[in-house]
Amino acid sequence: MQKWQQWESASDADWGLAVQREAVIRPLAERQRLCTEDVEEAARHLGIGRSVLYCLVHRYRQRPQTSSLLPLKRGRDANTTVMDQAREHLLDSCIREFYLRPERPSFAALVREVKRQFAAQQLPAPHYRTVKRRVEGLDMRLVLQRRHGSKKAREKLGPVNISTLRPESPMDVLQMDHTPVDVIVVDNERRLPIGRPWLTLAIDVASRMVAGFHVSLWAPSALSVSLTLSHAVLSKNEWLADRELQTLDWPVAGLPRTIHVDNAKEFHSEALVRGCQEYGIHLDHRPRGKPQYGGHIERLIGTMMGAVHLLPGTTFSNVKDKGAYESEGRARLTLPELERWLALQIAGVYHLSVHSALAMTPLAAWHEGIAKKRNPLRRPSDEREFFLDFLPAVPRQIQRDGIHFNNIRYWDNILSPWAGRLIDSLLVKYDPRNLSRVYVRDPSGRHWPVPYANLGQPPISLWELDEARKELRKQGKNSQPERAIFAQHPRTTPNCRNGGFHRKEAAPAREDSRRFQDSTRVQSSAGISERGIG
Repeated sequence: MQKWQQWESASDADWGLAVQREAVIRPLAERQRLCTEDVEEAARHLGIGRSVLYCLVHRYRQRPQTSSLLPLKRGRDANTTVMDQAREHLLDSCIREFYLRPERPSFAALVREVKRQFAAQQLPAPHYRTVKRRVEGLDMRLVLQRRHGSKKAREKLGPVNISTLRPESPMDVLQMDHTPVDVIVVDNERRLPIGRPWLTLAIDVASRMVAGFHVSLWAPSALSVSLTLSHAVLSKNEWLADRELQTLDWPVAGLPRTIHVDNAKEFHSEALVRGCQEYGIHLDHRPRGKPQYGGHIERLIGTMMGAVHLLPGTTFSNVKDKGAYESEGRARLTLPELERWLALQIAGVYHLSVHSALAMTPLAAWHEGIAKKRNPLRRPSDEREFFLDFLPAVPRQIQRDGIHFNNIRYWDNILSPWAGRLIDSLLVKYDPRNLSRVYVRDPSGRHWPVPYANLGQPPISLWELDEARKELRKQGKNSQPERAIFAQHPRTTPNCRNGGFHRKEAAPAREDSRRFQDSTRVQSSAGISERGIG
């Protein structure tokens, strides 16, 4: 019966024959009894024997459709087996117990095992084509479950439940995730390869605009999530200007209603959870083992990595694509240069390209969504405090000579009221991309920027600081005073950049202790460049 139903793929000749038969067979099938004269006349008209005619009438009565009268293919059915039951049982046992194992033996190994077991029982072994047909006829879900695990089977063959995220307007839902960037970067000084950086991206699901990103040489952490969130929430005008990209239009800013993330450790950190709760942001973790729920951010990552493969020093997406390409030998970009390129690619290309799901550009979708939004986007009441709230923090005693952090001494007259007097530690926050200043939170909860004690020292990132320490240890210098650290990693070029910071930021002008009381003046002078956003 199943053969008769393939009328869509039937040849014109077979279909024409079925139509011709239907005109003769239908009147006969509608009769309760067939007389000999009518049967012989119909058989003669169709050019077939009486037995064939009776068979056609029977098939049409079972299923009164023209396709039931298509000519049947000759020969055995594809699933017909000719081996006896004992051999079939032994072959099935070999496949299920030997081939369907987590060790994933090859087909050649299966054929050898079949021959061994059949010889042990003095039975003729089946031909390898027979074994191949049995393996190809296995249920694909069973094969994946037994050889690759249930997770792989769900990913490949499980029902795809499209994410139920249905944001109505921009910044209703942000999706965030990390990926290693498929390119090797070089250091700022010697232009030598230093490795592949990590990229953290946040996408606004409603408009498909990239809300923010962060690129660094650190593995994904709560810090990279916090810096990406700060970049997404705060205005990007000064951030773009600091990279000489002020002509780009990147209007995304504001507090999101929901952040949708996976279940990685950094997305469960107490700092992130409490920070989101502080600002009324719902942190939504997608179901475990359901990567399809993060489809928007995954597609964005794929788009960005496709563009990265055009850069010098790319590692491509796999070894096969890379071939003989020497990624480290052809690496040219520093981390700040890669960051600037990513900003250009996002705001200058991706945002201006028509998105297939929107039938418009993400930038147009953003402006349209903002115009339709009933209420304006929520903004932090104090952008500087928002940025600082998500920075990492360490407790430190305020010594008489200032703050000691990572063997670097920090001092400002603002510390005078506490130096050597406070019994309890104060919370010191820092931006790992620029350690030229730290931020001390006073007992009232207020943050105060404190620069290097030695204003002549250049900016340095936490990663550069760690590299300098490693080099000193290689030289057998376990003692690592501040002077040795900076001597190991000199920065003498004026206006050199470190993650977007200018050289002049290493030596911010000190104010006298009256700034401690003059909070209004401090608030008005605190800008994004002082926050270290970048």
